[in-house]
Amino acid sequence: MAKLRKGVSYRTIERPNTRISKFKGKSFVRMTPNIKISRFEMGENRKYKYVLNLIPKASVQIRQESLESARQTSLRHLEGNLGKLGYYFRLKVFPFHVLRENPLASGAGADRMSTGMQKSFGKPIGVAAQVRKGRAVMDIGVDRDNIPVAKEALRKALTKMSCSFSVQVVENK
Repeated sequence: MAKLRKGVSYRTIERPNTRISKFKGKSFVRMTPNIKISRFEMGENRKYKYVLNLIPKASVQIRQESLESARQTSLRHLEGNLGKLGYYFRLKVFPFHVLRENPLASGAGADRMSTGMQKSFGKPIGVAAQVRKGRAVMDIGVDRDNIPVAKEALRKALTKMSCSFSVQVVENK
């Protein structure tokens, strides 16, 4: 199985999925990889008194593998402490942006194998969510007593992502 590159490689926001070619038939991205995030909303969907948002401090791209692992770790913490109905978790971004890589061979004879920058658009290797500064990535709705548990769940989630985040507590009216 192919090894994933570091998240830092794809952190800066790129131009969206576009390919401009001399030939109209080649001006598209060949395929979109499958989305690995299984669920975007979990818990009991009702009005909670408080909502905790995870907000990035800079505009960033977050790979789908990072979003899924952050979701799993925060949910494991929430379900262990609050049960299945004591919270409402929502992942608010969707990974639309197709990440591409132009593979270049290295070693002896590599100059005869690769095309260099001649056809350098790259093959799709994954997808990422492009998140602007100040937009919430995920939020957790809880009651007043459970705010420390939700903060800890978001703290565990942000260790899985390659950017600095802040946790914002908002009171629902």
